[in-house]
Amino acid sequence: MLQVYRFAEERQVLKQRLTRSVTYDAAVQSAVDRILEGVRIQGDSAVLDYTEQFQGARLREMMVSEDEIREAYENADSGFIEVLREAFANIVRFHEHESEKSFFYEARGGVILGQRVTPMEKALLYVPGGKASYPSSVLMNAAPAKVAGVKEIFLTSPCDASGKLNADILAAAAVAGITSVFKLGGAQAIAAFAYGTETIPKVDIITGPGNKYVALAKKQVFGHVSIDSIAGPSEVAVIADDSANPEFIVYDLFAQAEHDPDASAVLITPSEQLASAVSKCIEERLPAMERREIIDSSLCSNGAIVLVDSLEEACEVSDTIAPEHLELHVENPWEILPLLHHAGAIFMGGYSCESVGDYFAGPNHTLPTNGTARFFSPLSVRDFVKHTSIISYSKQELKHCGEKIASFADREGLQAHAEAVRARLRTL
Repeated sequence: MLQVYRFAEERQVLKQRLTRSVTYDAAVQSAVDRILEGVRIQGDSAVLDYTEQFQGARLREMMVSEDEIREAYENADSGFIEVLREAFANIVRFHEHESEKSFFYEARGGVILGQRVTPMEKALLYVPGGKASYPSSVLMNAAPAKVAGVKEIFLTSPCDASGKLNADILAAAAVAGITSVFKLGGAQAIAAFAYGTETIPKVDIITGPGNKYVALAKKQVFGHVSIDSIAGPSEVAVIADDSANPEFIVYDLFAQAEHDPDASAVLITPSEQLASAVSKCIEERLPAMERREIIDSSLCSNGAIVLVDSLEEACEVSDTIAPEHLELHVENPWEILPLLHHAGAIFMGGYSCESVGDYFAGPNHTLPTNGTARFFSPLSVRDFVKHTSIISYSKQELKHCGEKIASFADREGLQAHAEAVRARLRTL
């Protein structure tokens, strides 16, 4: 159950309880380092060995055939396919608003300056698998990559012990137009696409959430490839006042807690009456939940009800957490929005539940966790493009300001930099 804290009296205790960070124990670090090095040196054979060790399948082919993808799509429930299509259209439509354009402008003396925006050539979309399937992650990763114009998009997800991928994931891949699908998971999959092997291409960026081994592997290969962010357990913070519906709040807290015992669910409210009602509702609703043990473990270990003196103070607490998801169950959510600075996604009002964002609304559900919303952003088109500066200097302008540039280089003790300019000035 959720423990109740009074912010005014227990600030330091709350800060320690609610502040989350990305940390890994020595055993995980050692295992990931071993897997990355094995794949880097041994290539395909190491990938196949680790897949057999961790996924229980000795693969003959690491890639899913087009026939398997088509079969999964054709055999899927037609209603589910329609939901996938509509959701994907919503996600694409949202990300189209993020598209950036190259720009150029003419400065003094015939100088032309600008920035060219170009898509990355190859991207890997990692989709968690194993105990659960997440076709929504297929759509969320694919849409911004497609809108960005990435030429080659690969998708990978862990197979089961028989070497098969979840049919819903394959159906979602078909809806998203992705045909290059692999049966690999874990740190070995990250390594394979970061370094490249005999049969697996080296990509430019790896996106998508995964377990702690996947997250650490992404962190370790950053620099060989780009990554979106380092994902941790899911989180929600709910700011609520007396106008809130306790049942709505409880199910929204459960929705995060059911992911993982390490997930975090926090209610922040100035209303003791609401806090009491939510606590009572948790007791009533929890026994009926299929994942009640996970929910209970999450709420006990990482959950809290925080009593504050005002909604302004509630915003202060939320910014301290910098949550992945932030829900505003208040009478006038737009009034307090300017007071909030750190959150992956903000859900406005009691009918904007986090589930809407997870599956259907359009904004991406791949969000910063563990307090990294202070400096990371949701997955977007911007993750799949790069920016190149364009500089075209004229003889006239170099003659005008060349000596200033050379003297700047002199100041830094870089003779060749200065002489590169002065050599040109001598011809002018």
